Amino acid sequence: MSSTLRSHGKNTVVWILMALLILGLGGFGMTSFSGSVRAIGAVGETEIDINDYARALRGEIDAASAQLGRRLTTPEALAAQLDKRVQGQLLGRAALEEQARIFGISVGDAQLQREITGARAFQGLDGNFDREAYRLALRQLGLNEGEYEDKLRAEMALTLVQGAVAGGLAAPGVQADLYTAYITETRAISYAEVTEADLADTAAAPDEAALRAFHGENPGRFTRPETRRISYVWLTPDMMLAEVPVDEDALRRIYQDRIAEFVQPERRLVERLVYPSAEEAADARARLDAGTASFADLAAERGLTLADADLGEVAAADLGAAGQAVFALDAPGVVGPVDTDLGPALFSMNAILAPQEITFDEVRDELAAEAALDRARRMILDQSADLEDLLAGGATLEDVAAETRMELGTIAFNDTTEDGIAGYSAFRDAAGQVTQSDFPELADLEDGGVFALRLDGIDPPALIPFDEIRDQVEAAWRAEDLLTRKRARAQEVLAAVSAGATLGSSGLLVTTLGTLPRGGFVEGMPAALAQTAFTLAEGGADIAEAEGRVILVQLDAIQPGDPADNDVQAVRAVMDRSIAQSLAGDLVDLFARAAQAEAGLTLDSTAINAVHAQMQ
Repeated sequence: MSSTLRSHGKNTVVWILMALLILGLGGFGMTSFSGSVRAIGAVGETEIDINDYARALRGEIDAASAQLGRRLTTPEALAAQLDKRVQGQLLGRAALEEQARIFGISVGDAQLQREITGARAFQGLDGNFDREAYRLALRQLGLNEGEYEDKLRAEMALTLVQGAVAGGLAAPGVQADLYTAYITETRAISYAEVTEADLADTAAAPDEAALRAFHGENPGRFTRPETRRISYVWLTPDMMLAEVPVDEDALRRIYQDRIAEFVQPERRLVERLVYPSAEEAADARARLDAGTASFADLAAERGLTLADADLGEVAAADLGAAGQAVFALDAPGVVGPVDTDLGPALFSMNAILAPQEITFDEVRDELAAEAALDRARRMILDQSADLEDLLAGGATLEDVAAETRMELGTIAFNDTTEDGIAGYSAFRDAAGQVTQSDFPELADLEDGGVFALRLDGIDPPALIPFDEIRDQVEAAWRAEDLLTRKRARAQEVLAAVSAGATLGSSGLLVTTLGTLPRGGFVEGMPAALAQTAFTLAEGGADIAEAEGRVILVQLDAIQPGDPADNDVQAVRAVMDRSIAQSLAGDLVDLFARAAQAEAGLTLDSTAINAVHAQMQ
């Protein structure tokens, strides 16, 4: 984590996204905890805010739920000790913040202002800081301006501490070599899929008794999941568009404010290598011209990849003193050495991008749609307080729909529901947790809309009657029968191959692949094929099965990566960085543990239990 924060410390968007990630601000609409208890614990004098813990735990549960493919309940999360993991993370963070406090590390108001006003998340359509957008974004995160600014200031100070603790670490060469060798090893394989045409027998026609028996023996395939009957009201920016007027003059002002997006000069795709001295740059250029080194080779000598040297799309003005030389090229090539602010440099120009001009008329509809949606979001934000007051005053969802622009709807919700309002993750999260004792509360949708819901009832999982899904049962029976027969044929071939026969003698259509990289795939084949290939000893064979397909795979040869190959060297460079980042993370973790031991830590079990109780 520390390396990432150091390398992107000046990128305001990353600052904000990383702050939200670490703080676990995934629980949009999460109810704040109020009262005299403000913290779940502390390291020294640095407290862990109770709302931060609730948001972080919610984010951890969301992540675990996404991996499981279903909503994880709070008791299940506690049983899996997700709460302990989150507490450990927040205690480690608090320890670093405590050290920043002790060291007197902070950032000034001017720097904080630059980070906030420069963040794209808080900019309006004209590209400038928009306080309303700022307020809306923070509202969706459940924070006020003071809270967010305090957290961002602490995050920036924490990053300085991390950089001081873990800066300059290098990966052990032997470890990087071993990882590189493992990753770059390739395999030569032969494979053959068993299809229905390869089977000697034909499919039998199931009778009614067999289908009914299959239906009863496989309830998991034919059971309707638990379904929640939910009523809801919602209001989205799209629903408000009819009320939003279009101001042509305003659209033209927006176009002019963003003219750099629509009118672009000729650009080039450029890579740059900077050298410590003019002599070294000239020597590199001479080897390049002689054909004894490529630009990628020169980058590798500098400890870089071409991705590190890539400047992307640049205009002549972006290149300073090198602009004239680079733009004098009429085809891809290399110029330099050229003196730059960073030192003597070589520039590789890889493509010419023609100038472009998009007229106002061409983007008018797009700008109008963006402006209308932005205005609609603001209108919803302005109405939110009144909507919250209605619900808090005891109004039913039906009352709210009758008195406001919010639309009433009902939905039968389960883990497979994705249509309509169920397409919003905020709604799905709320729908999966609401109980019949909960009162409807206004919550935010990802597009700036709002909703409130009520649980009307829960239908438990139930086996769908056979007569309702007879065709589905028969299709499943036939698929299972075919799979069983393909497995039997594959086992016959595998036994013959293991006894010394060739895969080609099986009568199956055999395909050979000379180079299969680790983590790669075979086009048109399931991932299980490549995965199986990398479990085999040389000359071995096995069956890969997935998605109803049965494939025999034999490993013909194991091929180590060539250390002199450019791609292998690029992997080696990535390994160096990744291992160094991992070591840096471990070092920061050890430092945080030592800081905890020195400053002392406390946890308030009562406050923690209160968070758990409210989340259930």
